[in-house]
Amino acid sequence: MAEPAWVAGVDGCPAGWAVVLRRLDGGSPPVFAVLPDFTAVLADSRRPAIITVDMPIGLPDRVGPGGRGPEREVRRLLGERQSSVFAVPSRAAVMAEDYRHACAMALATSDPPRKVSKQCFHLFAKMREIDRLMTPELETRVHEAHPELGFWRLNGGRPMALPKKVKSRPSPAGIDERMALLVRHGYDRGFLDQPLPRGVGRDDLIDAAALALTATRIARGDGLSFPASPERDGKRLRMAIWA
Repeated sequence: MAEPAWVAGVDGCPAGWAVVLRRLDGGSPPVFAVLPDFTAVLADSRRPAIITVDMPIGLPDRVGPGGRGPEREVRRLLGERQSSVFAVPSRAAVMAEDYRHACAMALATSDPPRKVSKQCFHLFAKMREIDRLMTPELETRVHEAHPELGFWRLNGGRPMALPKKVKSRPSPAGIDERMALLVRHGYDRGFLDQPLPRGVGRDDLIDAAALALTATRIARGDGLSFPASPERDGKRLRMAIWA
């Protein structure tokens, strides 16, 4: 008899990747792990059948107003939480390892021309890491997702009332609001309150937990793709955010 399938929600963090793994049959509690790189996520011994990750997959050659199609669609759903969805720069900008070079590439490949923020630039290393690994064949297993879109779906198609962060720092009220929603969808509060290693924030754990529920829906055929008919980038990678 085949082993029960696992799924995983993955969020980038200073320590590497925060991962919540869930078994589809619910036969054991979820597992939280911190892995050093995305290769380790793919090679995890539980072999998650579906992996959702809060990191862009599919990098455009040129970027129009508002970024890729997925960002534009998702923002319309998130109300006051839409600022959490940043516009993904072009592939040339993401591949630049120097901030000034990244800004120059972004200016040359965006309409209207715009630089990249320092906050966005700090994600480029993880974006490159995933881009190096991704192939069209791997898309059956690895899906781009977004925590706030996941919470939107868990919340009955309504954006969360409170921000998760205020001035780039976690907001206790926003964290509590999301943890309460996760508990209503099956997580144990003790799992969400567990001690965390250095380099992992409480928000990283709860985001990974929400993403694991998105992975569960995809595995069961109930995932939603934004847009429904995604475009593909120069590497033939799908550009879509799942919920």
